[in-house]
Amino acid sequence: MSIAPLTTLTSDEELFVNEVDKFANSQIKPLVHSMDESETADKKLLGQLFEMGLMGIEVPTEYGGAGGTFMMAILAVEALAKVDPSISVVCDVQNTLVNNIFLRWGNQEQKKKYLPRLTSQDIGSYCLTEANSGSDAFAMQARAIDEGSHFRLTGKKVFITNAKEANVFVVFANAKPELGYKGITGFIVDKDMPGFALGKKEVKLGIRASSTCEVLLNDVKVPKSHVLGEVGVGYKIAIETLNEGRIGIAAQMLGLAEGALAGALSYANQREQFGKKIKEFQGVQMQLAELATKVEAAKLLVYNAARLKDAKRPFIKEAAMAKYMVSEIAEEVASRALEVYGGYGFIKEFPAEKFYRDVKIGKLYEGTSNMQLTTIFKLIDAAK
Repeated sequence: MSIAPLTTLTSDEELFVNEVDKFANSQIKPLVHSMDESETADKKLLGQLFEMGLMGIEVPTEYGGAGGTFMMAILAVEALAKVDPSISVVCDVQNTLVNNIFLRWGNQEQKKKYLPRLTSQDIGSYCLTEANSGSDAFAMQARAIDEGSHFRLTGKKVFITNAKEANVFVVFANAKPELGYKGITGFIVDKDMPGFALGKKEVKLGIRASSTCEVLLNDVKVPKSHVLGEVGVGYKIAIETLNEGRIGIAAQMLGLAEGALAGALSYANQREQFGKKIKEFQGVQMQLAELATKVEAAKLLVYNAARLKDAKRPFIKEAAMAKYMVSEIAEEVASRALEVYGGYGFIKEFPAEKFYRDVKIGKLYEGTSNMQLTTIFKLIDAAK
């Protein structure tokens, strides 16, 4: 009996990836440089993400989504990141964090109201991090004060992805600080609610077309109907959502590594030195072969975690391993692929320079590499 490799895709998945690849190369690629320079995602392009069905991949068709699988969402993130990790993370946050929260924790009224918007026109944002609450996410200071018919939210969130473009925000605040993390609660906040505002937009090293802003909560009155799950389960919502989101970040880093490697291979087939193409030098061949092997190993980690999640099997350890190791591999690939270009790798005319800047965030957001290692150790130690 033949056994298909873990990276083998179904016919439906292959068709899906081919369409995303075509879209990325025809529509996104021509805009990558200008979006990076302006630090702004093209509005028309964001609209095309919705038209392509890429902003609601797992959402059931009854809510306007594509009715696909988690694996398909991961494949989309990967394919987009081969061309532009900035646009990839817009799609990633929408699918693996925001839509995921509504699907798992939203009640029927919340799903009916918000999912059709999130699949057709409204970008969502996930607001957890604070200035003094990063890896220690539950040391948050944002407060939700119960005032009878509503909660009044106060505080400030930082490093919030997609904030500039978003209309729907999932915000975590502590409704019962005397209970510690057990008071943390998730809320649905609309951009036009009085008291809600954006603070400064960060100027970043990489993924510059993806906005990262402060979110300011100045006595925002949020109806109790906007509580996700119930009061006090926000910590559970946040953690379980991030467990899945980490596979998305791993997929983003995988796509980035594939894009960087593809660029280096293409350049090695064009550049000539000493009368022959540089791909003919054994040193270059060995370097590219080694990087290709590491990219394949990264793909196995990502696809394994995604398949486990779709199969409803335990995947937290594998998700942490994928995010940790694929971020490590992607950073090495981006760096060494740049070197294949020689001095040209250091200028913006070629894609290697941008991939190198974009890659660093993989070790930082949705849980640093050290936090992934901590998670991995706890799980392997508990299983001993």
